[in-house]
Formats: sequence, C-alpha cells, structure tokens
Amino acid sequence: MTGTLNKVMLIGHTGDDVKMHYFEGGGSIGRFPLATNEVYTNKTTGQKVENTEWHNVVVRNKAAEICEKYLKKGDKVYIEGRIKTRKWQDDKGIERYSTEIQCTDFTFLTPKDAAAPGSGGNQSDGYGQSQQQQGQQYNQPRQDTPSTSQSQSFTQEDEDDLPF
Repeated sequence: MTGTLNKVMLIGHTGDDVKMHYFEGGGSIGRFPLATNEVYTNKTTGQKVENTEWHNVVVRNKAAEICEKYLKKGDKVYIEGRIKTRKWQDDKGIERYSTEIQCTDFTFLTPKDAAAPGSGGNQSDGYGQSQQQQGQQYNQPRQDTPSTSQSQSFTQEDEDDLPF
C-alpha cells in the first residue's frame, strides 16, 4: 500500500467541561479529556479487569463553541479525527510532547433529557455537525422526522444536491 491513513474514531465520556481559548483573529480552540474503557476477564484469575484510556481532544472554531455550549463532564460523545503529537517547552525549558486527537466530526450521544440539570437545554443548534458544515448550517433549524433518532450526525455528503 502506498498511502497512509491517520484516522481516529472514539466513543467515550468527557472527563471535564470544554476549556476554551480565543484568539485575536476570531478563531477559537476547545480542549477536553475523553475517557474510553476496555473491560475483559482475566483468564488466569477469572476476575473482571477494566482499563481506562484518556485522550486529549481538540476542537476548533465553531465546533469548539458548540462543544462548549452542549458538552458537560460525563457526557457520552462520538469523536472522529486524527492523531497529532505536539512538541512544546514547559516552564523549566524542558521539551515535552503531547498527543492529541484533532477532532473533525463529532456526535453527542447523551440524550437531551439525560443531560445534567442546568446544562443548557436545547441541543438542536449545530447538534453533531462536522467542522466543515458549521458556517453553512449553524443557524438553520434541524428538521426532525419520525425516523430521526436522538443522536444526530451530519457529514459533508448530506449537503449534496444530487438526486442519487
């Protein structure tokens, strides 16, 4: 195979609320930890073993604002993106590395009525959109049909005007 692929798909629970950083040019970045769990039975001891892996998720611009508004600590979310490792220096000048998930698509999986009290209420604006769509669809109301589930996800293909 000649090509490469850097794609991550995670379903997990947020470990904290989204922390936002705004830039002078109008852009923004949101960061939050995401926990994924692995459960298995140890064949030697017969005991149930649970391992938790923590992921640092980064969302940008309008997607970050949507996540900040609707995602709360403990919410279940589907994240799609790519792995990126950054090199930086700490306060003592020591080089450090951070591995992050650069989010390109997301879907909120916690039902609206299961959200924590006071967590914002209506999640219909921008609910589950990819970052490519937010500028085009953010202010348009979502059309609910009988076949629509509570977990909404939109991809770039949803915008095509093709009849097939």
